[in-house]
Amino acid sequence: MHKKRGFTLIELLVVIAIIALLMAILMPALQLVKQQARAVTCISNLKQWGLLWYFYNGDNDGKFNSGIYNNNPAANDWPVTMLPYYKKKGQLALCPAATLPMASGGVFEYRAWNWDEQGWGNIRDKNPEIRDEGSYGQNEWICDRDGDNYWRNHHKIKKPTNVPLFFDCAYLDAMPVHTADPPATKGLDTPTNEWHVVCIDRHSGYINCLFADFNTVRKVGLKELWALKWHQNFETANTWTRGTGTWPVWMKNFKDY
Repeated sequence: MHKKRGFTLIELLVVIAIIALLMAILMPALQLVKQQARAVTCISNLKQWGLLWYFYNGDNDGKFNSGIYNNNPAANDWPVTMLPYYKKKGQLALCPAATLPMASGGVFEYRAWNWDEQGWGNIRDKNPEIRDEGSYGQNEWICDRDGDNYWRNHHKIKKPTNVPLFFDCAYLDAMPVHTADPPATKGLDTPTNEWHVVCIDRHSGYINCLFADFNTVRKVGLKELWALKWHQNFETANTWTRGTGTWPVWMKNFKDY
């Protein structure tokens, strides 16, 4: 008669050690897969926004929204002007890699803005339909406003595939200028420099961007941001694209353009 034999303590420890080793090997790969899945979903969101912006622009004779308050908080910002086209509030405006509440702290590029918490005057007294959250932003230089820098109308843009329209952003809009420096540290929040809401390490050295042709959606390297035509007089041949500037330490290993 054979005696039943169980695992010895050493055998159990060996099995646990093997499982732990396999997990240590697999976890980085699983994390990479998750990051890639989030990036793919983000690009899919922006492609849908391309259609929404196309319909809005067509219905307004090629003009973009003004983005001007006119004594009405956020009255002409994109979350309001796009309401007839944009129905998935709190969903389509969120990059899946950036869903943390802005008030929660933590890594800046992974937080989302929220209309109810960030000082839009009497926004709470307005129609609840305009309250929203998101982690994409509009190039505010594309708005229909007075001034030589603004694009104003889609028909004025000669090379729309190099003009950012809608992109990963830590605020609902941004107005970058070629004379401003990149953030000195990763996730730096400097209100006087609007690069800090765009130059964010959300997708491992890149952000995703919809361009002004309403069709082109691609990842944009953080150093490439200075090579895009943000406004009509934006100098793409600047300190950073000519290689005469010194990139901050956190950006040095990113791809050059």
